[in-house]
Amino acid sequence: MEIAQELVEKTQKSTARFDELTELISRADIIADNREWKKLVKERNSLQEIAETNKQLKVLLQDLENCQKDLSEEKDIELQAMFKEEIASLNEKLAQKVEEMKILLLPKDENDESNAILEIRSAAGGEESALFATELCRMYSHYAEKKGWKVEYINTSETEIGGMKEATIMLKGKGAYSRMKYESGVHRVQRVPETESQGRIHTSTATVAVLPEVEDVDFEILDKDLRIDTYHSGGAGGQNVNKVETAIRITYLPLNIVVTCQDERSQLKNKEKAFNILKAKLYDYYEEQKMSEYDANRKALVGRGNRNERIRTYNYPQGRVTDHRTNLSSYDLPGVLNGNLDEFIDAMIVKEREELLRADD
Repeated sequence: MEIAQELVEKTQKSTARFDELTELISRADIIADNREWKKLVKERNSLQEIAETNKQLKVLLQDLENCQKDLSEEKDIELQAMFKEEIASLNEKLAQKVEEMKILLLPKDENDESNAILEIRSAAGGEESALFATELCRMYSHYAEKKGWKVEYINTSETEIGGMKEATIMLKGKGAYSRMKYESGVHRVQRVPETESQGRIHTSTATVAVLPEVEDVDFEILDKDLRIDTYHSGGAGGQNVNKVETAIRITYLPLNIVVTCQDERSQLKNKEKAFNILKAKLYDYYEEQKMSEYDANRKALVGRGNRNERIRTYNYPQGRVTDHRTNLSSYDLPGVLNGNLDEFIDAMIVKEREELLRADD
């Protein structure tokens, strides 16, 4: 009960601000200013769950106080038993709401509602690694379809036999980044390659980097720091080469960051997409710089994902997929490759919450 009261007091300002915003967004002068209205609606939405839980806690605390008072004044044994039962039920509900509020007060990633940009690259294992990278692309495309997200291929580099040296894809949908960010890292596959005549199991790897698509950035990109090149787009082996230079390559000279896009037939659209990817990469770079300033405990928290960390193994002979961060295994390898990833992602969300709650104690 004491913790519940502390949480009510701690979130009172947020609740008052939510009520204020509810009134503001209904005013005609605010509605007329579309940009300001959207900004206030976004702020209100971010406070809604906290405000609602705050009010629910207040009601439960008041009900509990009333019940305890009634119990202390009641002489009838049967009614006393009824009040005791009600008090036990209210305490149970309070404990549940307290845990909900603790989770709501955990630090939030401001990019969780963003679209997700995935960079998938073959790593150790040559052609087999490139084939595995292609399967990872398909896996994420299937997952996006299950979530109702749109999939856009920004750039791909294929091998002669259909593997993928690297690919950049955009998953567009509310909250895409909040789930996909846990996929950053090294993915390992163990299987017998089609080219293996002796039937030996090979181990190959591919890397996945997940970035949020960012709209507003607090740094300036100067024209003098950019080199923009155009070239002919085309697939592996030079087939179906576009005779018009629609593909775009943007190099950010100070950091030597290179972004390419050949997805669209329009040079202008490719340039726009490439620039959005560049903004995401620069945002990620500066965020990593900030993270390096955090203490060792904060850096150990799972949130963004370490790209050098081996996060998952796909074992074909045993039909098993194992996530090394949560020690969760699934024996439905075909289902996972068909986009059934929620079990792994949900486990990572729970792990992150538990670690953040421990760090907050």
